[in-house]
Amino acid sequence: MARTDVLYATRRAVPGLPAADVPGSDHSDISARPKSRTRRRSRDRFFPPAPAVGAGALLIMLGVLTATTGLGPAGWLAGGAYAAGLGGTLTAALWRRGSRSLGPADHVTLARATLTGCVTALVADTVRAPAPIALLVSVAAVALVLDAVDGHVARRTATESSLGARFDMEVDAFLILVLSVFVAGFLGAWVLAIGVMRYVFAAASRALPWLGAPLPPGMTRKTIAALQGIVLAVVAAGVLPQPAAQIVTGLALVALAWSFARDVAWLYLHRADPPRIVAEVWWPPRTPERLRPAGDAPGSTGTTGATTTTTL
Repeated sequence: MARTDVLYATRRAVPGLPAADVPGSDHSDISARPKSRTRRRSRDRFFPPAPAVGAGALLIMLGVLTATTGLGPAGWLAGGAYAAGLGGTLTAALWRRGSRSLGPADHVTLARATLTGCVTALVADTVRAPAPIALLVSVAAVALVLDAVDGHVARRTATESSLGARFDMEVDAFLILVLSVFVAGFLGAWVLAIGVMRYVFAAASRALPWLGAPLPPGMTRKTIAALQGIVLAVVAAGVLPQPAAQIVTGLALVALAWSFARDVAWLYLHRADPPRIVAEVWWPPRTPERLRPAGDAPGSTGTTGATTTTTL
Protein backbone atom coordinates (compact mmCIF):
# COMPACT_ATOMS: atom_id res chain seq x y z
CA MET A 1 0.00 0.00 0.00
CA ALA A 2 1.44 3.43 -0.97
CA ARG A 3 1.97 5.93 1.82
CA THR A 4 0.41 9.37 1.46
CA ASP A 5 3.59 11.15 2.65
CA VAL A 6 5.40 9.71 -0.39
CA LEU A 7 2.60 10.44 -2.82
CA TYR A 8 2.30 14.10 -1.85
CA ALA A 9 5.94 14.86 -0.96
CA THR A 10 6.56 16.98 -4.10
CA ARG A 11 3.61 19.21 -3.29
CA ARG A 12 4.92 19.97 0.19
CA ALA A 13 8.57 20.39 -0.86
CA VAL A 14 8.27 23.71 -2.74
CA PRO A 15 9.79 26.37 -0.44
CA GLY A 16 8.50 29.91 -0.35
CA LEU A 17 5.17 29.17 -1.94
CA PRO A 18 1.83 28.95 -0.16
CA ALA A 19 0.26 25.57 -0.21
CA ALA A 20 -2.44 26.76 -2.58
CA ASP A 21 0.23 27.98 -5.09
CA VAL A 22 2.06 24.70 -5.40
CA PRO A 23 1.85 23.70 -9.06
CA GLY A 24 -0.71 21.07 -9.66
CA SER A 25 -2.05 21.22 -6.11
CA ASP A 26 -5.68 21.66 -5.28
CA HIS A 27 -6.22 21.02 -1.61
CA SER A 28 -9.97 21.26 -1.92
CA ASP A 29 -9.85 18.43 -4.44
CA ILE A 30 -7.43 16.45 -2.30
CA SER A 31 -9.78 16.63 0.65
CA ALA A 32 -12.80 15.97 -1.50
CA ARG A 33 -11.50 12.88 -3.22
CA PRO A 34 -11.15 10.73 -0.11
CA LYS A 35 -14.58 11.90 1.05
CA SER A 36 -16.02 11.03 -2.34
CA ARG A 37 -14.44 7.61 -2.22
CA THR A 38 -15.75 7.16 1.31
CA ARG A 39 -19.25 8.12 0.22
CA ARG A 40 -19.03 5.76 -2.75
CA ARG A 41 -17.86 2.90 -0.57
CA SER A 42 -20.64 3.73 1.89
CA ARG A 43 -23.24 3.59 -0.88
CA ASP A 44 -21.83 0.30 -2.10
CA ARG A 45 -21.94 -1.15 1.36
CA PHE A 46 -25.40 0.07 2.22
CA PHE A 47 -27.00 -0.91 -1.07
CA PRO A 48 -25.98 -4.53 -1.65
CA PRO A 49 -27.07 -5.73 -5.10
CA ALA A 50 -28.00 -9.36 -4.32
CA PRO A 51 -31.34 -8.67 -2.54
CA ALA A 52 -32.54 -6.42 -5.37
CA VAL A 53 -31.45 -9.01 -7.96
CA GLY A 54 -33.32 -11.73 -6.08
CA ALA A 55 -36.48 -9.65 -5.82
CA GLY A 56 -36.26 -8.69 -9.49
CA ALA A 57 -35.75 -12.32 -10.54
CA LEU A 58 -38.86 -13.28 -8.58
CA LEU A 59 -40.93 -10.62 -10.34
CA ILE A 60 -39.72 -11.93 -13.69
CA MET A 61 -40.69 -15.46 -12.66
CA LEU A 62 -44.13 -14.20 -11.66
CA GLY A 63 -44.46 -12.77 -15.15
CA VAL A 64 -43.57 -16.16 -16.61
CA LEU A 65 -46.19 -17.80 -14.37
CA THR A 66 -48.75 -15.29 -15.57
CA ALA A 67 -48.00 -16.12 -19.18
CA THR A 68 -48.06 -19.89 -18.64
CA THR A 69 -50.63 -20.49 -15.90
CA GLY A 70 -52.67 -17.28 -15.86
CA LEU A 71 -51.49 -16.16 -12.41
CA GLY A 72 -54.13 -13.80 -11.06
CA PRO A 73 -54.11 -10.69 -8.86
CA ALA A 74 -54.02 -12.65 -5.61
CA GLY A 75 -50.89 -14.47 -6.74
CA TRP A 76 -49.25 -11.24 -7.84
CA LEU A 77 -50.15 -9.54 -4.56
CA ALA A 78 -48.66 -12.37 -2.49
CA GLY A 79 -45.63 -12.75 -4.74
CA GLY A 80 -44.98 -9.03 -4.86
CA ALA A 81 -45.25 -8.68 -1.09
CA TYR A 82 -42.88 -11.62 -0.69
CA ALA A 83 -40.38 -10.05 -3.12
CA ALA A 84 -40.46 -6.75 -1.23
CA GLY A 85 -40.07 -8.53 2.10
CA LEU A 86 -37.21 -10.67 0.80
CA GLY A 87 -35.31 -7.71 -0.60
CA GLY A 88 -35.85 -5.49 2.43
CA THR A 89 -35.12 -8.12 5.06
CA LEU A 90 -31.98 -9.40 3.36
CA THR A 91 -30.69 -5.87 2.78
CA ALA A 92 -31.23 -5.04 6.46
CA ALA A 93 -29.38 -8.22 7.46
CA LEU A 94 -26.41 -7.28 5.27
CA TRP A 95 -26.43 -3.78 6.76
CA ARG A 96 -26.18 -5.20 10.25
CA ARG A 97 -23.32 -7.43 9.19
CA GLY A 98 -21.55 -4.52 7.48
CA SER A 99 -21.31 -6.35 4.17
CA ARG A 100 -22.55 -5.73 0.65
CA SER A 101 -22.20 -9.22 -0.76
CA LEU A 102 -23.43 -12.74 -0.14
CA GLY A 103 -21.32 -15.85 0.02
CA PRO A 104 -21.49 -18.67 -2.55
CA ALA A 105 -23.89 -20.72 -0.41
CA ASP A 106 -26.04 -17.65 0.26
CA HIS A 107 -26.61 -17.26 -3.48
CA VAL A 108 -27.95 -20.81 -3.57
CA THR A 109 -30.24 -19.94 -0.66
CA LEU A 110 -31.33 -16.81 -2.52
CA ALA A 111 -32.32 -19.00 -5.48
CA ARG A 112 -34.33 -21.16 -3.08
CA ALA A 113 -35.97 -18.04 -1.72
CA THR A 114 -37.11 -16.95 -5.18
CA LEU A 115 -38.56 -20.42 -5.82
CA THR A 116 -40.36 -20.19 -2.48
CA GLY A 117 -41.84 -16.90 -3.67
CA CYS A 118 -43.22 -18.68 -6.74
CA VAL A 119 -44.79 -21.37 -4.54
CA THR A 120 -46.27 -18.61 -2.38
CA ALA A 121 -47.84 -16.93 -5.41
CA LEU A 122 -49.28 -20.22 -6.72
CA VAL A 123 -50.78 -21.11 -3.35
CA ALA A 124 -52.25 -17.63 -2.87
CA ASP A 125 -53.82 -17.80 -6.33
CA THR A 126 -55.91 -20.83 -5.28
CA VAL A 127 -58.51 -18.37 -3.98
CA ARG A 128 -59.27 -17.75 -7.68
CA ALA A 129 -58.66 -21.07 -9.37
CA PRO A 130 -57.16 -24.50 -8.57
CA ALA A 131 -53.39 -24.51 -8.46
CA PRO A 132 -51.35 -26.27 -11.17
CA ILE A 133 -50.34 -29.13 -8.88
CA ALA A 134 -47.55 -30.49 -11.06
CA LEU A 135 -45.88 -27.10 -11.38
CA LEU A 136 -46.33 -26.19 -7.72
CA VAL A 137 -44.87 -29.47 -6.48
CA SER A 138 -42.02 -29.35 -9.02
CA VAL A 139 -40.95 -25.87 -7.93
CA ALA A 140 -41.21 -26.82 -4.26
CA ALA A 141 -39.21 -30.00 -4.91
CA VAL A 142 -36.38 -28.04 -6.52
CA ALA A 143 -36.32 -25.68 -3.54
CA LEU A 144 -36.18 -28.64 -1.16
CA VAL A 145 -33.35 -30.28 -3.11
CA LEU A 146 -31.34 -27.06 -3.09
CA ASP A 147 -31.67 -27.07 0.70
CA ALA A 148 -29.06 -29.83 0.72
CA VAL A 149 -26.85 -27.93 -1.71
CA ASP A 150 -26.30 -24.62 0.07
CA GLY A 151 -24.96 -26.26 3.23
CA HIS A 152 -22.58 -28.39 1.19
CA VAL A 153 -21.36 -25.34 -0.72
CA ALA A 154 -20.81 -23.42 2.52
CA ARG A 155 -18.70 -26.23 3.97
CA ARG A 156 -16.69 -26.79 0.80
CA THR A 157 -15.92 -23.09 0.41
CA ALA A 158 -15.44 -22.47 4.16
CA THR A 159 -17.96 -19.61 4.02
CA GLU A 160 -20.31 -20.61 6.82
CA SER A 161 -21.81 -17.63 8.60
CA SER A 162 -24.53 -16.84 11.09
CA LEU A 163 -26.30 -14.79 8.40
CA GLY A 164 -26.25 -17.71 5.98
CA ALA A 165 -27.55 -20.12 8.61
CA ARG A 166 -30.38 -17.75 9.57
CA PHE A 167 -31.23 -17.04 5.94
CA ASP A 168 -31.39 -20.77 5.21
CA MET A 169 -33.56 -21.43 8.26
CA GLU A 170 -36.05 -18.68 7.46
CA VAL A 171 -36.45 -19.80 3.84
CA ASP A 172 -37.07 -23.37 5.03
CA ALA A 173 -39.60 -22.23 7.61
CA PHE A 174 -41.54 -20.08 5.15
CA LEU A 175 -41.66 -22.78 2.49
CA ILE A 176 -43.01 -25.25 5.04
CA LEU A 177 -45.59 -22.67 6.14
CA VAL A 178 -46.80 -22.12 2.57
CA LEU A 179 -46.97 -25.85 1.84
CA SER A 180 -48.88 -26.44 5.07
CA VAL A 181 -51.41 -23.78 4.04
CA PHE A 182 -51.93 -25.55 0.72
CA VAL A 183 -52.24 -29.04 2.25
CA ALA A 184 -54.59 -27.74 4.96
CA GLY A 185 -57.00 -26.87 2.18
CA PHE A 186 -57.88 -30.54 1.69
CA LEU A 187 -56.64 -32.29 4.85
CA GLY A 188 -57.88 -29.85 7.48
CA ALA A 189 -56.73 -26.81 9.42
CA TRP A 190 -54.73 -28.97 11.85
CA VAL A 191 -51.96 -29.22 9.23
CA LEU A 192 -51.23 -25.51 9.77
CA ALA A 193 -49.62 -26.49 13.08
CA ILE A 194 -46.63 -27.76 11.08
CA GLY A 195 -46.11 -24.38 9.47
CA VAL A 196 -46.78 -22.11 12.43
CA MET A 197 -44.88 -24.03 15.11
CA ARG A 198 -41.57 -22.36 14.28
CA TYR A 199 -43.17 -18.91 14.44
CA VAL A 200 -44.95 -19.65 17.71
CA PHE A 201 -41.60 -20.66 19.17
CA ALA A 202 -40.00 -17.43 17.89
CA ALA A 203 -42.81 -15.36 19.42
CA ALA A 204 -42.51 -17.20 22.73
CA SER A 205 -38.76 -16.47 22.83
CA ARG A 206 -39.60 -12.77 22.93
CA ALA A 207 -41.37 -13.23 26.26
CA LEU A 208 -39.02 -15.96 27.52
CA PRO A 209 -35.47 -14.99 26.54
CA TRP A 210 -34.03 -18.35 27.62
CA LEU A 211 -35.80 -19.89 24.61
CA GLY A 212 -33.48 -17.89 22.38
CA ALA A 213 -30.31 -19.49 23.72
CA PRO A 214 -28.21 -21.54 21.28
CA LEU A 215 -29.08 -25.20 20.96
CA PRO A 216 -26.71 -28.14 20.61
CA PRO A 217 -26.24 -29.15 16.99
CA GLY A 218 -27.93 -32.42 16.13
CA MET A 219 -28.89 -34.41 13.07
CA THR A 220 -32.21 -35.46 14.61
CA ARG A 221 -33.54 -31.91 14.58
CA LYS A 222 -32.30 -31.29 11.04
CA THR A 223 -33.74 -34.56 9.77
CA ILE A 224 -37.16 -33.91 11.27
CA ALA A 225 -37.21 -30.37 9.88
CA ALA A 226 -36.29 -31.60 6.39
CA LEU A 227 -38.92 -34.32 6.67
CA GLN A 228 -41.71 -31.75 7.01
CA GLY A 229 -41.10 -30.25 3.58
CA ILE A 230 -40.78 -33.65 1.92
CA VAL A 231 -43.99 -34.98 3.48
CA LEU A 232 -45.95 -31.84 2.63
CA ALA A 233 -44.70 -31.87 -0.96
CA VAL A 234 -45.63 -35.53 -1.41
CA VAL A 235 -49.08 -34.99 0.10
CA ALA A 236 -49.59 -31.86 -2.02
CA ALA A 237 -48.83 -33.91 -5.14
CA GLY A 238 -51.90 -36.02 -4.43
CA VAL A 239 -50.11 -39.34 -4.94
CA LEU A 240 -51.35 -40.74 -1.61
CA PRO A 241 -54.93 -41.76 -0.75
CA GLN A 242 -56.65 -39.43 1.69
CA PRO A 243 -56.30 -41.75 4.74
CA ALA A 244 -52.62 -42.40 4.01
CA ALA A 245 -52.00 -38.68 3.51
CA GLN A 246 -53.58 -37.90 6.88
CA ILE A 247 -51.55 -40.58 8.65
CA VAL A 248 -48.22 -39.52 7.10
CA THR A 249 -48.87 -35.83 7.75
CA GLY A 250 -49.98 -36.58 11.31
CA LEU A 251 -46.80 -38.54 11.98
CA ALA A 252 -44.73 -35.67 10.62
CA LEU A 253 -46.55 -33.27 12.95
CA VAL A 254 -45.98 -35.55 15.94
CA ALA A 255 -42.28 -35.80 15.13
CA LEU A 256 -42.00 -32.03 14.81
CA ALA A 257 -43.85 -31.44 18.09
CA TRP A 258 -41.56 -33.94 19.82
CA SER A 259 -38.49 -32.19 18.43
CA PHE A 260 -39.68 -28.78 19.66
CA ALA A 261 -40.65 -30.18 23.06
CA ARG A 262 -37.25 -31.83 23.39
CA ASP A 263 -35.45 -28.59 22.60
CA VAL A 264 -37.67 -26.53 24.90
CA ALA A 265 -36.99 -28.97 27.74
CA TRP A 266 -33.25 -28.74 27.11
CA LEU A 267 -33.33 -24.95 27.07
CA TYR A 268 -35.43 -24.85 30.24
CA LEU A 269 -33.04 -27.12 32.13
CA HIS A 270 -30.10 -24.93 31.05
CA ARG A 271 -31.81 -21.56 31.31
CA ALA A 272 -29.48 -20.45 34.12
CA ASP A 273 -26.28 -21.59 32.42
CA PRO A 274 -23.90 -19.02 30.93
CA PRO A 275 -23.93 -18.92 27.13
CA ARG A 276 -20.48 -20.51 26.91
CA ILE A 277 -21.80 -23.90 28.05
CA VAL A 278 -25.37 -24.02 26.81
CA ALA A 279 -24.37 -25.37 23.37
CA GLU A 280 -23.22 -28.89 24.12
CA VAL A 281 -23.23 -31.65 21.52
CA TRP A 282 -24.90 -34.44 23.46
CA TRP A 283 -28.33 -35.44 24.70
CA PRO A 284 -29.93 -35.85 27.22
CA PRO A 285 -29.01 -32.58 28.96
CA ARG A 286 -26.64 -32.83 31.84
CA THR A 287 -26.80 -31.01 35.14
CA PRO A 288 -24.86 -27.76 35.48
CA GLU A 289 -22.37 -29.54 37.77
CA ARG A 290 -21.62 -32.18 35.15
CA LEU A 291 -21.50 -29.57 32.41
CA ARG A 292 -18.79 -27.64 34.27
CA PRO A 293 -15.30 -28.46 32.93
CA ALA A 294 -12.80 -29.98 35.32
CA GLY A 295 -10.90 -26.71 35.77
CA ASP A 296 -14.04 -24.68 36.43
CA ALA A 297 -14.93 -25.57 40.00
CA PRO A 298 -17.61 -23.47 41.66
CA GLY A 299 -16.24 -19.99 42.28
CA SER A 300 -13.27 -20.43 39.96
CA THR A 301 -12.49 -18.23 36.99
CA GLY A 302 -11.55 -21.01 34.57
CA THR A 303 -12.83 -20.92 31.02
CA THR A 304 -14.07 -23.55 28.67
CA GLY A 305 -12.96 -24.20 25.12
CA ALA A 306 -14.87 -22.92 22.15
CA THR A 307 -18.20 -24.59 21.53
CA THR A 308 -20.15 -24.98 18.35
CA THR A 309 -23.54 -23.29 18.42
CA THR A 310 -26.53 -23.35 16.19
CA THR A 311 -30.03 -21.91 16.17
CA LEU A 312 -33.41 -23.54 16.04
